[in-house]
Amino acid sequence: MNVTLQHPALTVLALDDNKVTPGVLGFIVFAVLGIGTWWILKAMNRSLGRVNFVEEPEEPTDK
Repeated sequence: MNVTLQHPALTVLALDDNKVTPGVLGFIVFAVLGIGTWWILKAMNRSLGRVNFVEEPEEPTDK
């Protein structure tokens, strides 16, 4: 995106594609995604810790 402005004073306002950054909003979105990922992994780990994986042997059935 190359912006060409006619007035010389406005050329200072032209954006350089190599220097545009995500800014504060990008940081906030990234931080919220990170915190959400941490929270869901912590909740999943807690839930999986409550599961009993030991199976009891089946009793033979006489037919």
